[in-house]
Amino acid sequence: MADRQLADEQICIIGLGYVGLPLAVEFGRKRPVVGFDIDQSRIDELRLGKDRTREIDSATLRSADHLNLTAEISEIADASIYIVTVPTPIDATRRPDLGPLLSATRTVAQVLKAGDTVIYESTVYPGATEEDCVPLLEEISGLTLNMDFGVGYSPERINPGDKTRRLPDIIKVTSGSSAEAADKVDALYASIVTAGTYRAESIRVAEAAKVIENSQRDINIALINELAKIFNRMDIDTEAVLNAAGTKWNFLNFRPGLVGGHCIGVDPYYLTHKAQEVGYHPEILLSGRRLNDGMGAYVAQQMIKAMLRCRVPVVDSRVLVMGLTFKENCPDLRNTRVVDVIDGLRDFGVAVDVYDPHANLEEARKEYGLELIDTPQPETYDGMILAVAHQEFREMGAEVLRSFGKAGALLYDLKYVLPAIDADLRL
Repeated sequence: MADRQLADEQICIIGLGYVGLPLAVEFGRKRPVVGFDIDQSRIDELRLGKDRTREIDSATLRSADHLNLTAEISEIADASIYIVTVPTPIDATRRPDLGPLLSATRTVAQVLKAGDTVIYESTVYPGATEEDCVPLLEEISGLTLNMDFGVGYSPERINPGDKTRRLPDIIKVTSGSSAEAADKVDALYASIVTAGTYRAESIRVAEAAKVIENSQRDINIALINELAKIFNRMDIDTEAVLNAAGTKWNFLNFRPGLVGGHCIGVDPYYLTHKAQEVGYHPEILLSGRRLNDGMGAYVAQQMIKAMLRCRVPVVDSRVLVMGLTFKENCPDLRNTRVVDVIDGLRDFGVAVDVYDPHANLEEARKEYGLELIDTPQPETYDGMILAVAHQEFREMGAEVLRSFGKAGALLYDLKYVLPAIDADLRL
């Protein structure tokens, strides 16, 4: 591989979403960076200083003096470091969908040159970088790994919507296909991550570390969800139990709820897929996934049961679901499990209105076929489900939330936004 001064190399970020854009901006403050995305409309809006993900404000975006944006492959050919940050979703059968990752790899391979380095940040199962991506890079470019080009893996760890822990504040795990590549990748990220870096022993170790971070959270939330189901049957308030248990210094502070998003609800399936491929059937991981995937239907059933107990007619009733995004104070609709609650209610003949001040109306329509309402009308609903803890909902309080309901309407608080006494149902 040709020797180059790291500071003189141009970086290209492939994919400008929740992960790629903050990375491009951070590097773009210090050195030449090309931000590439196949969506021309995304490029156009970013050039105007607008970020639909709300991860980067206009002032911060404009502070990246050295960042150029493009949707043209010809304009990334001069780069020598390519960082791939595209999504890695699951398909309808909950199997890994490497389509976006392999497509991005083909794009890079078309312009790959001797001496270049390709770094992957997308969450994958252990082995995906070297087994799925590298052969494609070699085949299309005609180059050879570690002779002509290097590869690295450094998993993304940012938390969408979190304004306190930004990219520079989170320790970056790095790795490379050779000692030379590993040194280069580590030095590159060390230049922007003030929290420091951690050099993993291999690319597979780094891939595995990322995928178990969210698998661990998934399992812990699944446990709390199961406990919530048990305590609901025993007429014990789950939050009260967790608050009491939480007084012990080593008790893990997890809360029950819907588990969606692009990470926690997806990453375990990447690990279980690889585990089954190598001949091991994972039990705890899949059990936790089944339990968490079933929470939306459980919430809907609990609401229906409560309506029946209170003699509220179910068929043709109207329920307001407040919140659609997968987490609070964030516009991200990827893999939101609120849709399972909506589907579960509709199965019983309930008319559902969805209100979310953060969600993009067009995206909700395109991805889920949902027409969001502008504003809930007072005295309209037989029940209200507080599904996402947006700050706007917290500020409303119980009185405003109940004003949307008819006399006797039920209020279901999934997120412990309200005091226990102010809600009719809680997880």
